[in-house]
Amino acid sequence: MKKIITLAAVIGGAAILASCSAPMASGALYTNVTTGTSATSGSTAKMGHACNTSILGLVATGDASIASAKAQGGILRVASVDYKAKNILGLYGKYCVVVHGS
Repeated sequence: MKKIITLAAVIGGAAILASCSAPMASGALYTNVTTGTSATSGSTAKMGHACNTSILGLVATGDASIASAKAQGGILRVASVDYKAKNILGLYGKYCVVVHGS
């Protein structure tokens, strides 16, 4: 029984520490963050977004690529890219790319 508890503690600790090197802040219980990068100083008249979802950390679907967001917004020149993440207890997650440009 001690071995099982020790193993569970090690696995749990590793899972928590694994998010420390993530480029985006994440909470163990709830995450709702946005971060972005600047690509050019061009116009931001148009916006497109693309998302994917994760359920129970077991099934993930969707296309959250910059190319997909560009196509959705009819964007030819990218000015900036934002990343949004929402996760609730690891049960449900939604991750989006938002592209601004012209």
